[in-house]
Amino acid sequence: MSQSKFIVRKVAVLGAGVMGAQIAAHLVNAKVPTVLFDLPAKEGDKNGIVLKAVDALKKQKPSPLSNKEAVLHITPANYEDHLHLLKDCDLVIEAIAERADWKADLYRKVAPHLGEHTIFATNTSGLSINMLADACPESVRPRFCGVHFFNPPRYMHLVEIIPCVTSEAGMLDNLERFLVTTLGKGVIRAKDTPNFVANRIGVFSMLATIANAEKFGIRFDVVDDLTGPRLGRPKSATFRTADVVGLDTFAHVVKTMDDTLPADPWHPLFKSPEWLQKLIADGALGAKAKRGIYKKDGKMMLVFDPAAGEYVAGGQKGDDAVKEILKISNPAEKFKKLRESSHPQAQFLWACFRDVFHYIGFHLADIANCARDVDFAIRWGFGWSVGPFETWQGAGWQQIAAWVAEDIAAGKSLGNAPLPAWVLEGDRAGVHFDAGSFDAASGKLVGRSQLDVYARQLAPAKVLGETNAPLGETVFENAGVRAFTTGDDVLVVSFKSKAHAIGPDVIDGLNAALDIAEDRFKALVIWQTEEPFSVGADLASMMPAFMMGDWDAIENAVTRFQAMSMRLRYSQVPVVAATQGYVFGGGCEFVLHADRVVSHLESYIGLVEVGVGLLPGGGGCKEFAMRAAAEARGDILSALKEYFMTIAMAKVATSAAEAQEMGFLKKADVVVFNAFELLFVAKSEALALANAGYRPPLKSKGFPVAGRAGAASIKGQLVNMLEGRFISEHDYFISGLIADVMCGGDVEQGTLVDEQWLLGLERKAFITLLKHPKTQARIANMLTTGKPLRN
Repeated sequence: MSQSKFIVRKVAVLGAGVMGAQIAAHLVNAKVPTVLFDLPAKEGDKNGIVLKAVDALKKQKPSPLSNKEAVLHITPANYEDHLHLLKDCDLVIEAIAERADWKADLYRKVAPHLGEHTIFATNTSGLSINMLADACPESVRPRFCGVHFFNPPRYMHLVEIIPCVTSEAGMLDNLERFLVTTLGKGVIRAKDTPNFVANRIGVFSMLATIANAEKFGIRFDVVDDLTGPRLGRPKSATFRTADVVGLDTFAHVVKTMDDTLPADPWHPLFKSPEWLQKLIADGALGAKAKRGIYKKDGKMMLVFDPAAGEYVAGGQKGDDAVKEILKISNPAEKFKKLRESSHPQAQFLWACFRDVFHYIGFHLADIANCARDVDFAIRWGFGWSVGPFETWQGAGWQQIAAWVAEDIAAGKSLGNAPLPAWVLEGDRAGVHFDAGSFDAASGKLVGRSQLDVYARQLAPAKVLGETNAPLGETVFENAGVRAFTTGDDVLVVSFKSKAHAIGPDVIDGLNAALDIAEDRFKALVIWQTEEPFSVGADLASMMPAFMMGDWDAIENAVTRFQAMSMRLRYSQVPVVAATQGYVFGGGCEFVLHADRVVSHLESYIGLVEVGVGLLPGGGGCKEFAMRAAAEARGDILSALKEYFMTIAMAKVATSAAEAQEMGFLKKADVVVFNAFELLFVAKSEALALANAGYRPPLKSKGFPVAGRAGAASIKGQLVNMLEGRFISEHDYFISGLIADVMCGGDVEQGTLVDEQWLLGLERKAFITLLKHPKTQARIANMLTTGKPLRN
C-alpha cells in the first residue's frame, strides 16, 4: 500500500518574538493558516503579546508580508487558553528564546496536546537538537527535529533541517517537501553540531575579518567597502551586517561558539572583542537602536573607532590599487596578486580568505554532509554569490592549499591546526564534480538528493565544478535570445542581453521563436536563466537614432515593440511568462500580454517609464485602459484612476501577490514560492492551456474610454499635486499625456475604441516625450548613473 500524502492544513508557531512572528508571516504568505502563540499578557487582552507582534509585522520594511490580507490568517493564541488548538496542526514550530531550559519547560507543556502525527520542530540557530529531543516525551521524539530559518524568513532562501538520532526518515522527507515547494526554501540537512553549517562558518568568517582588521589596522568602514559587493557579498559587508543582525544577537551566537566548542582549535577567537562588549553595554545594539558600529549624525555617517574609543567621520574607502586587484576576473591571478602585495589592505583580504579556507578544510568532516552543503548554506544564508569551497576550487585547489599550509607553518594564520590529509592529496582538483561533492567523513562523493520534490527543479542551483551546459537542446539562437526544448512540446525562450533588456535582437529573436512555436510546438514559455525577468526596453540601443534626430527610426522601433506585445497576445500557441526579480517597463508590458503568468513570489513588477521621463509605449497604457473598461460598472473613470496612478507614480508591486492586487497580474496567474520550480510550473501551465484546445482571444471590436472629460478630471487633480509641490512641472506634463492616452484621446466619454487606436496615441506621446529636453536629461542620467533624476 502506498504511503498517504503529507498535507499541511495548519501550522502553529510557538513564540511571537521577531523570528516566530516572521515565520508565521511567511507561512500565511504561502496560504498556510497559522496559530501564533506566546505567554498570556499580564494585563488587558490575554493575547496582547501576539497582537502587538502581528501589528509590528504590518509596519516592518522590507515587509515580511507579501500582501495586506495575509496577516488576517494568523490566529493569536496564548499557552493558557489555547493549547487545544495544537491537535489540529500538522506542523508545530517552536521559536522561543535560545534558552534550553525554557524550551524544555515549553515542550513538557505542549507535548500532551500535539496530534499523533504532528511534526514538532525547533527553530534554533545553534543549540543541540539531540539535547532538546531529550526534553520531549518518547512518543514525540520520532517526529522531532531542528528547522533553522534565516532572518528575514520571507527573503532568505536557506533553511537547515537538523535531524536528531530519533528523527524518522519519512518525517524529515515530508518536512523538506513542504519547506521546498510550499515555502520556497533551499534546504540543507545539517549535522547536530553547534551553530550547524551556515552560522558556524558565516560567523567564523566575520570573526576572522574582525581579527584580521585589527591585525592589519584596517578601519571598519574600509573593511566594509572591501568585503561587500567587491567580493560578491551583500552591501552590508561585515560590520554593517553585524549592525543589521543586532550586536547583542551577534555576541550571543559568538558566546554559543565559546561555550560549546572548547575543543575547536580556533576557540581563542570565539570571543566578542572588548569594544563590542562596550557598545552593547552602552545600548548601541545596531540598526534596531539606531546606533551600533555605525550611527548617523544628521546627514553624516559616523563609524566607531576602537582605537580612539569613539565615533569618527565615516565613509572612507579601500585603496584604489587594492580595488584594481579585486577587479581581476581570473581568480588564480587575483589571489596571487593579493598574497604577493605588500599593501596592508591586500594582505588583510588574503588573510580573511586564507583563514576561512583553513577553517572549512579542517572542519568539513565534522560539520557538513558534503562540501556542496557548505557552499549552498553560505550562499543562501549569508548572501555570498560564490561559496567558500567554490572560491577555493575556482582559484586553483592545489596552489591555494599550498599557500594556506605555508602560512600555517609560518604562524601567520589565526589557527595553527594542520590541514587534513585529504586537502593536500596530490591529484585533488577540488571538491565539486559532476558525480557529486566531496564528503570528508566518508572520503566519497555525495550526489544530489533524490527526493521527488527536486524533480520539479529543471534548472537547480549549481556549484562551480559541475558542468554548466545550457539547459535542453537549442532550437534557435541569435544575439538576443536562445530558444530551446527539453524534449516535450514546449519551446522555451531566454533573453541573452544584459539584465534581459529588450532591444532589436530580443524582438527579432522572440518573433523567430514564435514562428517556430506556431509551426512545431504546442506552447511558448518566456523564462530567464537567472533574475531579473527584464529591466525593460534597451534605451541604449535607441541612442544612435536619438543622437541623429532620426525620429522615423525611433517611431519604427516603438511600433515593432508594440507589434511584439500584440503578437504575444494573439499568437496561435499559448504564451506563458515565468517571472522573478525585476519585471520593469517593457518587460512588464510583455507580461501583461501573455496568456498566463507564472510568477515567483519575489517578482517586483512595475511600469516605471516615468522615472526616465517617458510613458509605457509597448502597450502598457493600452492594456490598463482595457482592463479598467472590463472592470467598470458603468463608471469607467473611477475604474481607470487606480490604473492611471499606478503608471503615473511608477508604482512597483513588492511581491507577486501584491501585483495581483494592483492589476499587473490576473487572479488566474500563478504564484510560485520556489524560483527553481518556475520553469516546471510554467511549462505545466502552458501545456494545460494547449491541451484544453487553446485559441487566441478574439480581438476587441471596441471598448469604452473615459474620453477628454475623463482626462480633464484627472488633470484637475494633477494641478493640486503640482501646486502642493508633490510633483514637478515635467512630472505634470508626463502625467497629463498618460491621462490623454489612457482616456482615449480627444473623444467623447463612452466612445468605443480598439487597441490600435490606443497604441497610436501611446506611440505619439512617447515620441513627444522623447523630444523633450527634460526627458533627455532623465534618460542620460539613468544611463550614466543608474539612478532616476527628478527634474
